[in-house]
Amino acid sequence: MPADAPLQTTPLDALHRGLGAKMVPFAGYDMPVQYPAGILAEHGWTRGHAGLFDVSHMGQVRLRGATAAAALERLVPSDIVGLKPQRTRYTLFTNDQGGILDDLMVTNAGDHLFLVVNAACKVADIAHLQAKIGADCAVEPLPDRALLALQGPEAAAALAQHAPETATLGFMSFATVSVAGVPCFVTRSGYTGEDGFEISVPNDAAERLARLLLADPRVKPIGLGARDSLRLEAGLCLYGHDIDTTTTPIEADLAWTIQKRRREAGGFPGAAVILKQLAAGAPRKRVGLKPDGKAPAREHTAVTAPDGAAIGEVTSGGFGPTVGGPVAMGYVGARHAAPGSAVNLIVRDQPRPAVVAPLPFTPHRYHRS
Repeated sequence: MPADAPLQTTPLDALHRGLGAKMVPFAGYDMPVQYPAGILAEHGWTRGHAGLFDVSHMGQVRLRGATAAAALERLVPSDIVGLKPQRTRYTLFTNDQGGILDDLMVTNAGDHLFLVVNAACKVADIAHLQAKIGADCAVEPLPDRALLALQGPEAAAALAQHAPETATLGFMSFATVSVAGVPCFVTRSGYTGEDGFEISVPNDAAERLARLLLADPRVKPIGLGARDSLRLEAGLCLYGHDIDTTTTPIEADLAWTIQKRRREAGGFPGAAVILKQLAAGAPRKRVGLKPDGKAPAREHTAVTAPDGAAIGEVTSGGFGPTVGGPVAMGYVGARHAAPGSAVNLIVRDQPRPAVVAPLPFTPHRYHRS
């Protein structure tokens, strides 16, 4: 999208403004970064109750055809052919150098594959799909659908009031359900580390559904600011920051996205590089970082060894409200990646002590059936 292009809006734009949201540009969209309660309150509410996020800027795509799963496997390192019906899998588009073009969710919806891709990458991702596998399956973007994320320990009870069958969904499971009379695609997933759901809904019903959910006293609207602090505490990557075309799945600590069959057979972009790193180790690794003191280390902060040698860089950082202090993620050389390793973070040209910390900073609370 050209830099001077007007910002796009989601079907919930009027709702955000009516709720007093502070709007900011994000991935070519005008999006709510916070509501009047503020980021800290929104973060805490999601951890304790249920938060409703507008993620309609993300791309939704349907792949149709008998060979769609096999075709998609030519672009990702995960096992898609073996993905069972009504199940969802996190995976990655990779390039020939082993770098990550995007991360995405793939659901086997029975008669098609349902994909959710990142907002900033969706135009490129759709073009990539059409160019690489469009001859083998139908690639159908779904611009007529909005996407809501309902996250937090009370999300299941709040949604079950309007769609009782969602209560029995397991983590990374999918169902087509009617939510208060609105036909929706629902996955029990999300990007906060909490139990929750992502709800794909027709654009013309999105505001009505959002208002219905927000009428529940357990549910409050949450903006991009708290979405970022929640996913950081959960140790989850943000594309364009923690992962991109310069990082491989092994460096990013995402080797778990490559199932056994794909490790043995290869056949995906960058397999030679990725499988070599899987066997021999990568030269660097994404790790958690916990600074001493109160000063947060932001993206691009240099990481050094105690002797001052440069060993890496912070890719995401800020205050962790649940942790009660600053947290960060970044890449360091493999020999410095063990939890407990002492490092320095160069904040305002001054080395500040930190330690390599295991991820996530806050335990995941996904619903395991």
